[in-house]
Amino acid sequence: MASEEDDDPIIQEIDVYLAKSLADKLYLFQYPVRPSSMTYDDITHLSAKIKPKQQKVELEIAINTLSPNYCRSKGEQIALNVDGTTSEDSNTYSVKMMDKQTFTSIQSTTNTSRYAAAVFRKGELHVTPLQGILQMRPSFSYLDKADSKHREREAANEGGDSSQDEAEEDVKAVTVRFSRPESEQARQRRIQSYDFLQKKQAEESWVHLHYHGLNDGRSDHERQYLYCQAMGGSENTELVKTPKEYLAMLMPPVAEEKIVRPVGPSNMLSMAQLRTLPLGDQIKTLMKNVKVMPFANLMGLLTPGTDSTAVLRCIQQVALLVQGNWVVKSDVLYPKNSCSPHSGVPAEVLCRGRDFVMWRFTQERSVMRKEIAAIIKLPPEDVKDFLEHMAVPRINRGWEFLLPSDGDFIKKHPDVAQRQHMLWMGIQSKLEKVFNFSKEDLVSKKALETETVHVSGEQRLKAAHERARQNQPSLQKDLSARRQGGAGASGGTGVRVKEEPVSDDEPMDSSSSCSSALPNGLVNGYPSSATCPASNPHNGHGGTPTPSPSPELRDFVWNTFRKQHVLTLSEVKRLFNLHLASLPPGHSLFHSISDRLLQDTILMSQCKQILVPFPAQSTAAADEQKVFAVWETGETFDKHRQVLYEIFMKNYRVRRNVIQTRLTQELGDQTTKADMDRLLKECCVSLGGMWYLKGRRGMFGLIFTPRCHGYRPYRAGQPSIVLKVI
Repeated sequence: MASEEDDDPIIQEIDVYLAKSLADKLYLFQYPVRPSSMTYDDITHLSAKIKPKQQKVELEIAINTLSPNYCRSKGEQIALNVDGTTSEDSNTYSVKMMDKQTFTSIQSTTNTSRYAAAVFRKGELHVTPLQGILQMRPSFSYLDKADSKHREREAANEGGDSSQDEAEEDVKAVTVRFSRPESEQARQRRIQSYDFLQKKQAEESWVHLHYHGLNDGRSDHERQYLYCQAMGGSENTELVKTPKEYLAMLMPPVAEEKIVRPVGPSNMLSMAQLRTLPLGDQIKTLMKNVKVMPFANLMGLLTPGTDSTAVLRCIQQVALLVQGNWVVKSDVLYPKNSCSPHSGVPAEVLCRGRDFVMWRFTQERSVMRKEIAAIIKLPPEDVKDFLEHMAVPRINRGWEFLLPSDGDFIKKHPDVAQRQHMLWMGIQSKLEKVFNFSKEDLVSKKALETETVHVSGEQRLKAAHERARQNQPSLQKDLSARRQGGAGASGGTGVRVKEEPVSDDEPMDSSSSCSSALPNGLVNGYPSSATCPASNPHNGHGGTPTPSPSPELRDFVWNTFRKQHVLTLSEVKRLFNLHLASLPPGHSLFHSISDRLLQDTILMSQCKQILVPFPAQSTAAADEQKVFAVWETGETFDKHRQVLYEIFMKNYRVRRNVIQTRLTQELGDQTTKADMDRLLKECCVSLGGMWYLKGRRGMFGLIFTPRCHGYRPYRAGQPSIVLKVI
């Protein structure tokens, strides 16, 4: 033992004192990007600020612009990018040159309880605990400011080319959504998110400081607080410990680790925890999560040996029987005083709508979503939620009930099935009063649809053969009578045969299969032979040629398209009717003008049909989907119009920059802003930041006429009303 002590002799004893004067204010700064031989002690510090709670410090240090290592041109360029050419008080660099840099701190460690700053003087060691250890690194926030300035200049340049017609803001549909109550797990995730931490950090305000140099008198005064002010034992009780306490500090007892059970997602259910609940709560929890379940599956999820009678008694409190399966009640999913997470509809209204959907599934296997929505009149999101709870979508069959009908349960428990049937009868009577419908109407409609759907083509063919065999005797008699009648007609019996007209030159207001055909059967405005039987020489008639248009009709079309440039066939017919009404009585120059003749006249007047790809949801009629435009007028501006029309043959609406880019590609840089404005004014209208061809009612429900300051609502057969837009 003596030899061991001699191997490790005590050389010197030093008294250690704990200084607390600066315990909450002392920080250690580290500069990892600069060697220790190159300190910042002699460099001018312009400003300093701190956020004490975050332990975040910012220092502004001057840069020696007269140094031979300083690039003056780069410094001026950086200042120009950051502040621009203006001179304002808010500029980062007031001398038009990068003459300073900013250092921002990050924490080296969050636990500083093991670190302290020590001063040795006269055989005494004075230790002061550190509040924080910060690494000071250069900040490049001025580059972010330069980028934002660049984006602002680009946005200003792009905004300068916009037309006055696009000044109105885009109209956007606003959907009101109600947030669900936040769970504790969601709250913890939100608090630990990066966005939340950034927001909390931004809330703390900066505390501005005064910097004092190393040799400043205030610095010498503050350094005195690094020494323990009271040398007595009262302030150093932390360092005076008994051997037992000191040993416990060196080797603290091992704390028992608590087993933390993993927390599953909120939409998952632990069966072990579920079976600790009462039977009623178990069934309610299962039905809320599953929504639809057969009774056999429910018994399999419960504890083995559970009485089925007790289960039946509990399940009827939280679910209803639909096709032998149990569906959770609406008031269990939507408790009182709650609302829809999608639309904010109250729970009472949601329960009525969902009960109607459940009742429909008690009547049939499949339902149509549109029929459901038309009766309950709830937002589409809520209707979809109802159907997804208990059905799956099927192609051409609507929504089919999720599970097959469980006839075994109904046979095994007829008393329960009868009780549920009586309950549904009461629910049905309430729903009929609320939604004002009759079950007989739905049943008759269903029977009609079922009869239509289930007749196969083979059955129809057999029925046709049977009718032909039954009608053969009567057909033979009719044929003999016609032959005798033909002979009598040659002998002067006076039999008259009614002849149908074979020409397609019917008046414009008549509805023929050719004039009302969809654009799919048209080739640049002409009906094809496959879609128009009147012009097909193989249908038993030779057809008659279309008469040539009169000079007066050609003049009217020519003058109209020189004023309007773009018109639909429906609008041309409306203008033509107004022109006829303005003529004196007895005028017969425009007698019997057909749609075919009017279209031919338009195409002969240097115009072409623009095949605009109308959207599928368009409500435009056939005449409103036939868009005609002036193609050639002899002007150099025709090229601009033709490029525009080609754009609208691919898209029914475009943005201004798309048109500008296409004109530049086709015509080069000769397209000016004035040409662009003229082109859009002549041929297009702007709505919600998008550009449409003029005169197209089916696109957004209005016809925009350039001859009046406003929108002209138009409907065939009704007088027009001009609404002036102020």
